Parts: sequence; C-alpha cells; structure tokens
Amino acid sequence: MAAPRAAAAPRALAAVAAALLIAAGGQASKYSREANEGLAAGGKRREAAEFRVVRLNQVWEKAQRLHLSAVKLAELHSDLKIQEKDELSWKKLKAEGLDEDGEKEAKLRRNLNVIMTKYGMNGKKDSQLGETNYIKDGTESDTLDDPRLEKLWSKAKTSGKFSDEELDKLWREFKHHKEKIHEYNILLETVSRTEDIHKNVINPSEENPVKEEILHNKHRELKEKLRSINQGFERLRKVSHQGYDTTSEFEEPRVIDLWDLAKSANFTEKELESFREELKHFEAKIEKHHHYQKQLEISHQKLKHVEGTGDKEHLNRNKEKYAMLEEKTKELGYKVKKHLQDLSSRISQGLQHNEL
Repeated sequence: MAAPRAAAAPRALAAVAAALLIAAGGQASKYSREANEGLAAGGKRREAAEFRVVRLNQVWEKAQRLHLSAVKLAELHSDLKIQEKDELSWKKLKAEGLDEDGEKEAKLRRNLNVIMTKYGMNGKKDSQLGETNYIKDGTESDTLDDPRLEKLWSKAKTSGKFSDEELDKLWREFKHHKEKIHEYNILLETVSRTEDIHKNVINPSEENPVKEEILHNKHRELKEKLRSINQGFERLRKVSHQGYDTTSEFEEPRVIDLWDLAKSANFTEKELESFREELKHFEAKIEKHHHYQKQLEISHQKLKHVEGTGDKEHLNRNKEKYAMLEEKTKELGYKVKKHLQDLSSRISQGLQHNEL
C-alpha cells in the first residue's frame, strides 16, 4: 500500500493548537498560579478546575459547549487526563533542562492536535467522530475519508456475513484505522516541515547532530505507523471478504495491532508469551470499559426522559446513577489509555532493537 498523503488539514490544525497555546500561556507559564490554586480574578476562590493545565481546561470547557454524547465526553476526559499526565511530566523534564531541543514539547502539541480533531475542535465543520456504535441509529454517523475503506465497509455491511454485533465491532475497527491514518498524516506533516528547515541550512557547519537524530527518530516512528496501517488494512480487507475468524486470538482492534507489532519486534519467545498474556488482560479491561460506556449511554437516555416527567425523587436517583457511571467510565477510560501507552512504548523499544 502506498503511504497516505498528508492533507492540508494538519496545517490549519497546528494553527488552532498554537492559538490555544498563546491564549493559555501569554507572557506567563502555562501552569498559572490562578489555575493551579483555583483562584478567580481578584483572588476569590472559584470551583476547582477539572485539569491542572490551563490549555486542557480550555479544551474541556469548549467541549462542554459542543453537542458531544455522554460517552464521547467521558472519552475526551480520559484523553485529556493522559495528555495532562504527559504535560506535567514534560514540565519536570524541562525544569531539569532535559528537553533543550523541544522535541518532547512538539510531540505534546501533535498529541493535542489529534485529540482536537478526534472530537471536532479543530475548526473544521463535521470533523467530529461519530458514535462508536454503528448499529445504534441504523445509519452511519461518520465517513471514513478513504475510498478504499468506504468500498470495503460497503461490501462488508451488505455481504450478510456479519451479525449486528459483528458489524458494530467491524465499524470500530474501521474507525480505529481512520484514526491511525490521521495520526500518521500529522506526523508526516511535521517531518516534512522539519526536513524543509534542514535543507535550507546554508552553512553545513550549522547542522545540529541532535536535530539529525530527532529527524531519524521521527522517520522511525513514521515507519512504525505505516507498518501498522498496512497490516491493519490487510486485516480489514481479509475480514470484510471472509468474515470474522472464530479461532482468532484477539478481537479488539487496538489489541490486534499490538499483537501484530509485537510478533515483529525483538522479543524472546518467553517475552512474547508474557506479552500475549498481558494483552489478554488488556482486552478484558477494554471490554469492561465498553460495557460501562453502553451503560452510561443508556443512563443518559433515561435521565433525559425522567427530566421531562417532573418527578424530582426519580430524577435525583437517576442523576446519582448517571454521575456514578460517568466517573467509572472516565476512570476506566484513563486506565485503558494508560495501559495502551505503556504497551506501545514496550513494543516501540523492541522494534528499535531490530534496527540495531
């Protein structure tokens, strides 16, 4: 498969992220005293901020004004919590002088770009990803932005090979693949800009070996993402034509991706077997998260219905249940994303060893 081309969207997306950075930072630190201490203008206490990073609070507050479903809001909250963890870790590194080239900060910006696009906050209309569950309304709530994917999906849903539950699972795989392509495009755009700057260096003596190493690392990351995209597309093509293999070891798209990459990494047989067992636990964690997402959506629909009845006692009970499910869904979402981050890091290290 040929490498997907980077669209013009990442340039506009970078501008949106930069605007957020400027608004959040100004002349001061992104981690302002007022935000961290919960102080409003004039020094009065206000309600505690959701996040410890100013710009993430701005993203979260903006999301509250969008028509996101309860499940999507909980998912965004988990994504922002991971981003917050990474940003606070970066802050410590920077204070110790360990990000002089700014590469880790640049990666944080790219990650925020991905989040903003995923939830329709990149300044583009109709860019928000639709509901995870394809079957819910009986109609597609999002496009796949790739003619090959659209063709495969069209064949699959009319083939008669899939139950409603399997179609729902397959739709999640297609959406996951679309997200991988988007992340690849953002990184490709970044690498292209870096290479342009590198080529425009007039005096060769001004070339920085550290920056050359950064560029090399980005190329390696591009290679890993492209390999994952190629493997993922071949899997989608096979499943779309043949249906699901009942003997398949894993079902969740992210777990399948990790397992395919792990098998090509520099792991010993014992390490690979250990990784397989960990992936089984990870998949169980994802399934539990999916369960709570579905319960949250049901609870949200019930809450909207009860709000129209005027029964305060019933309404309060439903609000309590909804709040509990919302917190549990956020908590599990964060754990899933943190676990995915850790597993991906281990595989990346194994793939790097292959190149040595």
